[in-house]
Amino acid sequence: MDLQTLTYIVVGATFSLYIGIAIWARAGTTGEFYAAGRGVHPVANGMATAADWMSAASFISMAGLIAFKGYDASLFLMGWTGGYVLLAMLLAPYLRKFGKFTVPEFIGDRYYSKVARMVAVLCLIVASITYVIGQMKGIGVAFSRFLELDYATGLYVGMAIVFFYAVLGGMKGITYTQIAQYCVLIFAYTVPAVFISMNLTGNPLPQLGLFSATADGTPLLVKLDQTIMDLGFAQYTAQKGGTLNMVFYTFSLMIGTAGLPHVIIRFFTVPKVKDARSSAGWALVFIAILYTTAPAVGSMARLNLTNTIQTGPVGEVSANLEYEKRPQWFKNWEKTGLLKYEDKNGDGRIQYYNDKNPEFAKKAESYGWKGNEMTKVDRDIMVLANPEIAKLPNWVIALVAAGGLAAALSTAAGLLLAISTAISHDLMKSMFTPNISEKGELMAARVAMAGAIAVAGYLGLHPPGFAAQTVALAFGLAASSIFPALMMGIFNKRINNTGAVTGMLVGLGSTLLYIFTYKGWFFIPGTNMLPNTTANHLFGIAPEAFGAIGAMLNFASATIVSKLTAPPPEHIQHLVEDIRIPKGAGAATDH
Repeated sequence: MDLQTLTYIVVGATFSLYIGIAIWARAGTTGEFYAAGRGVHPVANGMATAADWMSAASFISMAGLIAFKGYDASLFLMGWTGGYVLLAMLLAPYLRKFGKFTVPEFIGDRYYSKVARMVAVLCLIVASITYVIGQMKGIGVAFSRFLELDYATGLYVGMAIVFFYAVLGGMKGITYTQIAQYCVLIFAYTVPAVFISMNLTGNPLPQLGLFSATADGTPLLVKLDQTIMDLGFAQYTAQKGGTLNMVFYTFSLMIGTAGLPHVIIRFFTVPKVKDARSSAGWALVFIAILYTTAPAVGSMARLNLTNTIQTGPVGEVSANLEYEKRPQWFKNWEKTGLLKYEDKNGDGRIQYYNDKNPEFAKKAESYGWKGNEMTKVDRDIMVLANPEIAKLPNWVIALVAAGGLAAALSTAAGLLLAISTAISHDLMKSMFTPNISEKGELMAARVAMAGAIAVAGYLGLHPPGFAAQTVALAFGLAASSIFPALMMGIFNKRINNTGAVTGMLVGLGSTLLYIFTYKGWFFIPGTNMLPNTTANHLFGIAPEAFGAIGAMLNFASATIVSKLTAPPPEHIQHLVEDIRIPKGAGAATDH
């Protein structure tokens, strides 16, 4: 069976499963729409949380960044997994004990202020919309190749699927759909990794294959270093970026993870506080399966990519005609516009090397090369293209397509639910239309979600970077605004409403200002745009890494303002103590 037909069957079967679950788990009340009726088993919630958290950035983009950045991309592994540990230990149990539906609801009650709640809604929407753009990018990439649709059409199809099961089922439908999506995505990620590890090293475990020897006896990472350094690229396993930027980038991802509203609300779906802790532990187990596999996937993809297309110096090329043409997988991805090639020296082959390296450029010139001919390689294609590059069976390639879509759809649904809940519950029900009926609130939540899907899809047509880079911006926004407000709300009785609002606005505003400035989205008088280069960054800190600094500004400004203004009322201070100090692991009370 040809690949496209097989892909339609596999992807169609998974979509039918998601839609069937949504119909079965249709939400009939706001409690089911917002928190799945608080009846989800901890193991099931752990699996759903893992799917919610492992987005297109984890499945599609992270290994692509590892493939091209090497050691420097380890910050994504450290930041995202470390952040999840922070979330599980410092936030999830306490927020579940508080017993409400949403993050803005906690902030509004803890800081006894409707203004604080509105600012929290603003922060949530900005971070979530930015995050969901990355998911839309992943959906478009997957559809554009495997269903042979253009990027925009693929994006619209993905939007329609999310609209159906997220709007219909709410948190209840999303939870059980995400359990199915986790099974699909983890199977799709690990199966090709096992095949490729076997092909390259003979070791079926990719985690061990990464440190095993290839057929000629050379350790895989040593061979990869040699291969790309011979083409003028920097050593794969060496640190190439600045240490300060790497530290701030990692911390930004960590505390951004802990402040993500769509993950936090998953812990409101379990019956008891101890279940929140348990589901957090299970989620970490499920997440680790993919995250320990990703470095091997990225490294092996880079080695296969280079060996597949690089033809060697003129005069040293094998007589094999395969070297005289582009590989079939390359031609397939060229159709998407995400991979481009230019035959600069007219020899009919592909020269892929670092033409920015002066020393190697001279050597390349002696070979008759006229420059790097891989003019575009979208990093987000690497995981999806990897099985094709390795010439794996078509059913494996189709499975990877379904897995990539499952990862993107699961997180997109969680984010959109967080946005719609903030609008319908935190703005309409709690502030603007307090007398709205439950049926009216449920309809408002669904309309809000439909609107969020439309906005996210529109922005997804013109994403500001690779999926993982776009997601990193969202993590920075969550890190600088939501995380400090939650941490201080739980662990510092002295922070008052004025301090919290000031901190959130300072953190969010400073981070947005830095991102817009150094991403080149502000016009500078008398110039074009400020180039987004490391040389122009403040102390070499990338926009994606600024969230950690924004969080520091948030903590500092909230603390200073709170000390200069009246302390919180006594009942609020008792509330903080009640949240933080355990009184058993029974059902949470609603304060």
